[in-house]
Amino acid sequence: MKTIDSGFIFLLVSLFSLSISSSVINPKYGRSTSFMPRFPSSSMVAEPEQQLSVSSTKKQLYRTKYFTQILDHFNYNPHSYQTFQQRYLINDTFWGGTENEKIKNAPIFVYTGNEGDIEWFTQNTGFMFETAPHFKALLVFIEHRFYGKSIPFGGDKEIAYSNATTLGYLSSTQALADYATLIIDLKKNLSAIDSPVVLFGGSYGGMLAAWFRLKYPHVAIGALASSAPILNFENITSPYSFNNIITQDFRNESENCYKVIKGSWQHIEDTADKPGGLELLRKSFKICKNYISAGSLAGWLYTAYVYTAMTDYPTPSNFLSPLPAYPVKQMCKAIDDRNVNGNDIFAKLYGAANVYYNSSGTATCFDLDDDSDPHGLGEWSWQACTEMIMATSGNNKESMFPASKYDYNDRATFCKSMFDIEPRPNWITTQFGGHDIKRVLKRFASNIIFFNGLRDPWSGGGVLKNISSSIIAIVAEEGAHHVDLRYSSREDPKWLQDVRKSEVKIIENWISQYYYDLGT
Repeated sequence: MKTIDSGFIFLLVSLFSLSISSSVINPKYGRSTSFMPRFPSSSMVAEPEQQLSVSSTKKQLYRTKYFTQILDHFNYNPHSYQTFQQRYLINDTFWGGTENEKIKNAPIFVYTGNEGDIEWFTQNTGFMFETAPHFKALLVFIEHRFYGKSIPFGGDKEIAYSNATTLGYLSSTQALADYATLIIDLKKNLSAIDSPVVLFGGSYGGMLAAWFRLKYPHVAIGALASSAPILNFENITSPYSFNNIITQDFRNESENCYKVIKGSWQHIEDTADKPGGLELLRKSFKICKNYISAGSLAGWLYTAYVYTAMTDYPTPSNFLSPLPAYPVKQMCKAIDDRNVNGNDIFAKLYGAANVYYNSSGTATCFDLDDDSDPHGLGEWSWQACTEMIMATSGNNKESMFPASKYDYNDRATFCKSMFDIEPRPNWITTQFGGHDIKRVLKRFASNIIFFNGLRDPWSGGGVLKNISSSIIAIVAEEGAHHVDLRYSSREDPKWLQDVRKSEVKIIENWISQYYYDLGT
């Protein structure tokens, strides 16, 4: 991947994830620069078992299948008829089938795959597995084209990712058409034509679930769109919202914690500019000896704060990185504890960073030059350069990050350099809507649940109020990024248990109404 400047570090603010756009904290210039993101690895040298790995989880959750998918659903030139193998995962353990004694046409729950390996998302979507027995549902998880093992052009990534000619087939509209085609074919093969389909998705996958329901209402009867920032386009949501929410997460935990982080960027810059300053920073943060700069160190810290805020779950997690319960609180605890770090600002920041990067305590050093992509999210850069123009990098004076203005031209310049293309910032709202969403969707849409946790920085672009009696917004003040889709735990707070119960009840009503209309 090309870089704009050696002082910049590429970060992904997602997903999982939606990871849509990001910014680089560059203390030297006191601003944030929009750019094309990539997924940050653990960025540390540690024992192998500490590295996140798809292969380390239980494969018995699903069986892997492939569907012969058409390359281009919207044109009829010769290239359009090329095909590729699209991976999907299936679990029929609890499925009632089509002719069960108690229920006919048992439902099919479909996860609309995100911008990465479908196994990773499947293994972090326990809600579907836990509710399948109750609904006697078939579970299907479909991988997004150009990610994981669903690679067009013979599965050859070098060809598929080579240039705009091949990457041009990577888009949300093509992906939705993939899902519709696969679902319809699967239902025919299973003799389940009348089985209702309910969609599930989190982050970008949640956006796809909501958009699918709007575009293909004849294929799916409803959608649970968790942490889906469908309003984060074309000036609908402020570019300051994302980082403002992160700032508020930390400030709510501790005013001192907020102030220390806010003042740290200048301190890092000042130290780096002094003779021997970079070596002092290297030693203070245990950075590996291969590479260090003030900008890369600041970006490394920024990544930890952003992802910790996104996954500020009430129970321990292992989604982006192994984290304790309420990791923002743990970060601020490390910063505020004078008995451990005294007045050493770098020691405080190092302690906070360890919450995200080194929960096991086994890291020997942290690699700022690590460009690995453990979950195959790299091609999001193409989508973020074409249609997914989501402004998130603005910082006002109260932000814990350096004050900056969002500048679309930064994104456009990078995309021109990276792919020799011009972004289309208005396409998503043209294709799926977003402006005056309550007025518009109230007229024709139905059966969508929008869940948002207000600790999640992406919630600023989410649907936070009911649109109609069947387009429901569930908002959790203490919730983080698609926390409702995670596996449940005995330690889950009551509010989270209530969220899941509400979602189950709404889906029950959708399915009951479908059966009533079907006459079964």
